Amino acid sequence: MPLQRFEGRGALVTGAASGIGRATALRLGAEGATVVAADVNPDLLATLSSEAEVTGRSLSTLVSDVGTELGVDTLVAEAVARLGTLDVVINVAGVLSFSHTHEETLEEWSRLITINLTGTFLVCRRALPHLVSSGGNIVNLASTAAHAGQPWAAAYSASKGGVLAFTRALAVEYAGAGVRANTISPGAIDTPITQAFHLPEGADAKLLRRVTPIGGFGTPEGIAAAIAYVASDEASHMNGADILIDGATLA
Repeated sequence: MPLQRFEGRGALVTGAASGIGRATALRLGAEGATVVAADVNPDLLATLSSEAEVTGRSLSTLVSDVGTELGVDTLVAEAVARLGTLDVVINVAGVLSFSHTHEETLEEWSRLITINLTGTFLVCRRALPHLVSSGGNIVNLASTAAHAGQPWAAAYSASKGGVLAFTRALAVEYAGAGVRANTISPGAIDTPITQAFHLPEGADAKLLRRVTPIGGFGTPEGIAAAIAYVASDEASHMNGADILIDGATLA
């Protein structure tokens, strides 16, 4: 029988227009959640909304930029207004770029840190009072880049390492208030971000072996399934944990 682990619960998913975020929004909706799906891309959000309507999922969309404080404040306030409660927050919104570190611009470094790490902080900060009230939980997207050296991705690695440490701090700080915080660390997943990958000029292609899964790329739906488990009551004793899903890349 289909799982209904989120019946009667409200969920906010950022980065929901494509890839892992899209799959997660649809998965939580399929399991009974009322979902607010947020992203900066209005066209892809419209496509997601149409798909959810056809399948009968309870999902609404919001165009939002997690890289700005005002944008996040508005996002969380509107999500709570629509949902009436906030039980689950999934931070998927993120960007990735590749370059030799000695050629990385401060602008690009700041962009990745702002969206991937600061954006996660801003959403969690505004959501936490609501999650304390509901006894809810947070799942943040980290990465294998937070666990091992990933070539040409110093800014991305730093941002995801920050997400991992930040989430563990939340888990300890808010455990007594009944709020859980965990991370998922995907490896190479077939998403628009990874499809856009290209080697920087002069890069040693042999280093790709460090980030290449043995059995090929994973799927967004596989990550969404893990997120749904971690965010559900079945994982009620999971707090401050990280799940690596990387096709044995780091084994």
